[in-house]
Amino acid sequence: MHTELPYVAFIAAALVLVPLPWHWRARNIATLSMIGWLFVINIIYGVDAIIWHNNVNITAVTWCDITTRIIIGAGMALPAACMCISIHLAQVASVSRVQSSRADKRRRQLIELVLCFGVPLLWMGLHYTVQGHRFDIIEDYGCRPNTYISIPAIFLIWVPPLIFSAVTFVYSGIALMHFLRHRITFARHLENSSSGLTTSRYLRLMAMAFAEIIVTAVSSSITLWFTSLSLRPWTNWSDVHWNFSRIDVYVNAFTPPIVYNYYYVIWYIIPASSFIFFAFFAFGQDAVKEYSACFMWIRDHAFRCGPRKSSSRKESVGPFMSLPSSS
Repeated sequence: MHTELPYVAFIAAALVLVPLPWHWRARNIATLSMIGWLFVINIIYGVDAIIWHNNVNITAVTWCDITTRIIIGAGMALPAACMCISIHLAQVASVSRVQSSRADKRRRQLIELVLCFGVPLLWMGLHYTVQGHRFDIIEDYGCRPNTYISIPAIFLIWVPPLIFSAVTFVYSGIALMHFLRHRITFARHLENSSSGLTTSRYLRLMAMAFAEIIVTAVSSSITLWFTSLSLRPWTNWSDVHWNFSRIDVYVNAFTPPIVYNYYYVIWYIIPASSFIFFAFFAFGQDAVKEYSACFMWIRDHAFRCGPRKSSSRKESVGPFMSLPSSS
């Protein structure tokens, strides 16, 4: 019984939106996709925690059909986004690529769109091949996708995120190496690269991608280890998908402690990733400027506390001219 789950999920969903304005203006597809995926999954987690608090009633089945697919897609999209960020940072920091053209930026954005949205959509469809039944309902946590634990499922569902994590580690190391090697002239190099990055933004992006991928790699490894405990043989298509419309329910009272603790730890991966993302971007110079601009707008428009223009010397007559005051 964890009454804090919906509060944690909704707070994480709100916090992950804080850095959105700057990333939207910068057109950073990978970071925008991280914001989108983390926000949606946190909302799903929060709603599920409310609907299935202390119960396993089979309800909102259409909601579950949709959200379980989205959860599957997020498992691929978040590592892919971190990989795109680390590759971009390594390319920006490379002295062999002094400047990138508008065509290069457009090409990079298209590739990131494919990796962060196209590949996860494809992965959602491929999950059906190793989906044993419709979905599961877990008390306090809600509906979750079901996977027939087998060798094909391991290579299709859990190995690709680990591959993305490995690639992210490699490119993050390359990016860090470039920074350390050229740290004296690095700010000038970033300015010449037309990437729109400063040294502070570069380091925050690199640290965020590295921290996020550590969380993803650890969670994927834990899931892979846990699921391998109940590995089953892949026999044939009809056997794996037998009674496919079935919905299994898991009550806390009959759930082994190791399984119950596993559910709890894995649930917190998405909120933790959201808090990490917020921590790296909510206190930088860009964020402070956003807060200041938002505060000034609220002060001037909501509370009418802005400085008033003096009218003691001139009166406005139309938009193009002014005349001396008659007083």
